[in-house]
Amino acid sequence: ASALSKAFPAALKEVRLHLSPVGSLSAGLGACTTDTSQFLQSNYATIKQHNPSVPFLIREANDTPARVFTRFGACHLLTERGIEKRAELDGLDLNEVTKKFTDILS
Repeated sequence: ASALSKAFPAALKEVRLHLSPVGSLSAGLGACTTDTSQFLQSNYATIKQHNPSVPFLIREANDTPARVFTRFGACHLLTERGIEKRAELDGLDLNEVTKKFTDILS
């Protein structure tokens, strides 16, 4: 089974996906279909089904390159921020986006 159709590691506290709603970098979630937005449209429901309590935040900002962030560690930000990882997704095809996303989960 795909890593996206299973529960994420218990230490994972948050996933953030940054996209540009306009421009050529990461056309966002609108009518344009970049590989990053296709990944999101194809996998979001499955990810949330298997990880309902993990916040999955989608941030859109003009001219922002597509990237994914994961945060591991304590949930209480006043005591510990944990470890944050980042992966760049711009210019990647759908398979590469999926691989980068699954790689950053560990």
